[in-house]
Amino acid sequence: MVDLNPQREQMADESMVRNLRAQVECIWPQESALLERYGLSGALRILDAGCGTGEATALLAERYPQATLLGVDILDHHLATARVRNAAHGERVTFEHRSIFETGLPDGAFDLTVCRHVVQSVPHADRVFAELKRVTKPGGWLHVIAEDYDMLHFRRGTPDPRDFWHAVPAAFTARDHNDLFIGRHAAPMFAKLGLTDVHVDFVVVDTLRAPRDSFARVLEAWRDGYAAASAEVAGMPLEQATAQFNAMIANIRDPEGYALWQVPVVSGRVPA
Repeated sequence: MVDLNPQREQMADESMVRNLRAQVECIWPQESALLERYGLSGALRILDAGCGTGEATALLAERYPQATLLGVDILDHHLATARVRNAAHGERVTFEHRSIFETGLPDGAFDLTVCRHVVQSVPHADRVFAELKRVTKPGGWLHVIAEDYDMLHFRRGTPDPRDFWHAVPAAFTARDHNDLFIGRHAAPMFAKLGLTDVHVDFVVVDTLRAPRDSFARVLEAWRDGYAAASAEVAGMPLEQATAQFNAMIANIRDPEGYALWQVPVVSGRVPA
């Protein structure tokens, strides 16, 4: 049987909490503008599927002040953090332990279903997308950040980050049966499910658009949470994997350096 949460150790690590915060700082300013396309307002119901520590849930609650939001995840300590972080929003923002593969929620319950930074880490993304469609009402929207680890670009050198990103994601995919290149595959999967108005937009996280410190902290959290696993799956020494991450971080923090992370945001509408 395929493990539905093969990266549970990394997802549960304290580095993931830092990662989620830094990613929001980098991504949300551009991502929030994409929500305008959906034309949603008023007393909405919003699902944050795989909500983690509730960073994005809080921003969605601010963006839609009349909405009721539910965040679901399978990591209870992340849910506890999310409840504290969103306490000021009161009863309109709640969190529950549920799997994104089978939420147990009613059909057509949500106007907007959001899933950020999750589907690249699990197998059977098609099952996740089908479940997200099921719980979204006719005319409602799916909004998914589907990462693609062939869309990170850093200064060439020794060590060369290009070698790392060519080797490690493919090795994880082979071991865990997930798709670390799901960003380029999600749109056809949306279309196959019958979603309409399918779009792929790109949030451009680079050293010109995002704060260097926030961008660097994403890579620092990845290093702290994933260096050992990356070394293991790719058959390289831990020191080599750590050196690769350190070279990327130095590139970002260098005032004269340039680095780029293209983040696919895939959206589609459930037919009315």
